[in-house]
Amino acid sequence: MLINQKVLMSGVDYFNDGFAINAYMDDSVPVDVEQAQTEHQAIRHALEDAGVEVVQVKPPHGCQDGVYTANWGLCRGDTVVLSALPNKRQAEEPYAADVLSRLGKRLVYVPKGLKFSGQGDALACSDYLFIGSNYRTDTAVHDFLGKELGFRVISLQTVPTTDSKGQPVINAVTGWPDSFFYDIDLALAVISPQLIAWCPEAFTPESQAKIHAINDLEKIEVSYDEAVKGFACNLVSTGETVIMSANAPELKKALETRGLKTITPQISELAKGGGYIRCTTLTLD
Repeated sequence: MLINQKVLMSGVDYFNDGFAINAYMDDSVPVDVEQAQTEHQAIRHALEDAGVEVVQVKPPHGCQDGVYTANWGLCRGDTVVLSALPNKRQAEEPYAADVLSRLGKRLVYVPKGLKFSGQGDALACSDYLFIGSNYRTDTAVHDFLGKELGFRVISLQTVPTTDSKGQPVINAVTGWPDSFFYDIDLALAVISPQLIAWCPEAFTPESQAKIHAINDLEKIEVSYDEAVKGFACNLVSTGETVIMSANAPELKKALETRGLKTITPQISELAKGGGYIRCTTLTLD
């Protein structure tokens, strides 16, 4: 069964890291927008080469993270549950709602006051929905998503970023807890309806146990180094072709051993925003 056959992409026109809203970002390091544009085009071409239909829209005006469409919502069929984003991304919300409405989606909003990071923090695998907790998505949203979209919810928790004393770091811009796995698509990837890739060290022991207990899915383990430095899990798979990081050779080999084709565009500038290949695409099917 093929997956991710139709995706939404935006653009890099306003991309920068002026507001460091996650643990990857450094507002003292400039972004090369021209290079980011080249990378974005490479992702699109790779998707199209893999047979994916790409719906391209202009990015929301003035939004530094508007290129990361995965965070605009979570779609299943003709329904989308819209995101509730961090303070510096909230201007994207009405734009995303308008775009998705024009694409024929029925719009559903999470209960007021709750945060939800869209597909970035909620990955569907057949009838399972792997959802992150506490950094960008409140646990109170989990059951709501399951009921609205008909998924079997697997609630997961990734490990926090900690300071020199071992205490969790609160992001100075968002006021929310921080993690190198702030969205679950940095720690887990859906390869096919029967196969996931995941980084065990990215998850708390309780969440590791939950994933190990799922017996009807095959699992590829990703190293912590490839997950953090190589953005290995932040990929898009059709079930036959995987568009993934060029800096994750171990995962690449594991996928190809299973008969999957890989395409590995070079990404550097987009990573400065804490996003990668999966982040730039919102699955519409």
